[in-house]
Amino acid sequence: MNLAWKDMKKNKVRFFIVGSIIFLVSFLTFIISGLANGLSQDNAALIKDLPKGYFYMNADADKTYNLSKIDNETQQHILQNEEGAVAFSIQMGFLNDQANKQHSVAFVTATDSEFFAQVKQGEVLLDSSLQDKGIHIGDSLTNNQLEEQLVVKGFVEQKKFSHAPVAYIHQEDYTHMYRVQEMQLVFIPNTDVKEFTGLQAFSQKEFLQTIPSYNAEQLSLNMIIWFLVVISGLLFAIFFYMMNVQKIGLYGILKAIGVKTIKLFKMIWTQMLILSSIALALSIGLSQMFSLLAPNSMPFHLTIPAMLQLAIVFLVIGFVGATISGLQIKKIEPLQAIQRGEA
Repeated sequence: MNLAWKDMKKNKVRFFIVGSIIFLVSFLTFIISGLANGLSQDNAALIKDLPKGYFYMNADADKTYNLSKIDNETQQHILQNEEGAVAFSIQMGFLNDQANKQHSVAFVTATDSEFFAQVKQGEVLLDSSLQDKGIHIGDSLTNNQLEEQLVVKGFVEQKKFSHAPVAYIHQEDYTHMYRVQEMQLVFIPNTDVKEFTGLQAFSQKEFLQTIPSYNAEQLSLNMIIWFLVVISGLLFAIFFYMMNVQKIGLYGILKAIGVKTIKLFKMIWTQMLILSSIALALSIGLSQMFSLLAPNSMPFHLTIPAMLQLAIVFLVIGFVGATISGLQIKKIEPLQAIQRGEA
């Protein structure tokens, strides 16, 4: 520790530069991770908020939920025999407010269940984001496919689907709007996957992949995150490699007086840990500040567990990068290193 600290004080400008780069890379990674999680919530909060379980859709729907139709007989059999089971449908559509302004929503209706909000016929329960667009409790909203008006009963927090606010409506209103009797999906919570004739089962993760744009959106952002993490590891490897090349003579002298190779490795690891800890602490603090200052319209969601997980990944990658760069120390012969240093 003492040796590592003395070396950092001697070469403080170099260590400050690499520490600043690690800080910028980690801060950018946290921001992108927050945006990825925020977009994930904005795209599928309705599904992600459900407990662990399995979704079932018609096998002929080819993994397209809005083409699925659950046979009424099959639906009744599942609801009667599977505890907590619920049948529901989701359909993208529009609602017109009292100023005749159109708002894109995801209409949701479901059988009686604690997992989905229930409303009476002629009522609608909306995601709270629509409050920012001037819609209030008691407003009468219209839809071109429905003769009756829908009265806003209330608002729910963070219920989105396919980047659209959810609108919970009664089954009768849904039937009148889309002229269908059958539900699209069945969800069975807290159970192992089961076989039902004509139905295909999906875990939550698998079902999320059936949502248009979800997979491509998350894959792109996660690739950027992991590229940044790998870049941070390469930065450590290159930095310590260059430092080690410049200090071969010093390492030769230290080995000659009996300093073991493992102690030199510990010096590199300590320096890496100090740099990473300071950089990550600043990144986490600024990320939390950004989360508080970010506008409500920005889908940013960064939890403490997610940040800690990323921080651990950074430390592991940094450790690997520093260790790889230090492998040359093991090969140093004291006499040759001293002669090279003198030259």
